[in-house]
Amino acid sequence: MTNTITQLFKIKYPIIQGGMVWVSGWKLASAVSNAGGLGLIGAGSMYPEVLREHIQKCKKATNKPFGVNVPMLYPQIDALMNVIIEEGVTIVFTSAGNPKTWTSFLKNKRIIVVHVVSSVKFALKAELAGVDAIVCEGFEAGGHNGREESTTFTLIPMVKEQVNIPVIAAGGIANGRGMLAAMVLGADGVQIGSRFAASEESSAHTNFKQTILDVKDGDTHLTLKELAPVRLVKNKFYKEIQELYQKNPTREELKDLLGRARAKKGIFEGDLVNGELEIGQIAGIIHRIASAEEIIKEIVNDFEVLKKSF
Repeated sequence: MTNTITQLFKIKYPIIQGGMVWVSGWKLASAVSNAGGLGLIGAGSMYPEVLREHIQKCKKATNKPFGVNVPMLYPQIDALMNVIIEEGVTIVFTSAGNPKTWTSFLKNKRIIVVHVVSSVKFALKAELAGVDAIVCEGFEAGGHNGREESTTFTLIPMVKEQVNIPVIAAGGIANGRGMLAAMVLGADGVQIGSRFAASEESSAHTNFKQTILDVKDGDTHLTLKELAPVRLVKNKFYKEIQELYQKNPTREELKDLLGRARAKKGIFEGDLVNGELEIGQIAGIIHRIASAEEIIKEIVNDFEVLKKSF
């Protein structure tokens, strides 16, 4: 399964594991890379020295390529980037910010740079900034998302029509059928989050993993657009947000309700009542916890079988 993405990252399959906060540590990243995909360490929930520890452990656990996902909203981003350089990471995915800010710096260090976008406009900006590839994330995705609410099904062909760099589809993909659909639409590879969040190697709490299995269609919603759009499971915390919206809240009031460490509380500590439970719409077809290796094998096998049937 050789194409521009497998060649760019030197991996076996064009499957990238999302760098999710509180989920994507060294265990998951190394397991995905060992299985032929590209594992990503999610730096967004890590202090710089914690990231260093995860990178070092990942290097010991795999001799395959892996990368780090860095949200540009991170307050200590300079420190994270220094750790990445010092530890010799060769692949960096950036998100939630202007790609111009760090792309040249990273490229000068001979690092492959990929930026996450949610629209054609930002895809073009990322290409102009000099990134090696882009992740086009549709409205279906879990966690922080774009304000445009463009679905993966519409976003991929629109972006593919406008850019000349490889396109990775994200949002609403969890099996071989989704991967094939994304690639028919023009994607060169896929980034998968929710399915790997429910993996054995995911660092998420078992309560959160069970929630992923329990989620049905309509059980998640994109909210908090005034701050940073995020798709959440409709638990008690989510309902408190909606009740506050009935009062036409200010940004400050929304921030006060959100507080601090809500995602950690829900995803990592397993508080299903007061925590922020970020997961994608595709959770409705995730029915079991499996190893990263099993997940990739299943996706690739289904992809190949379905591809031959057309």
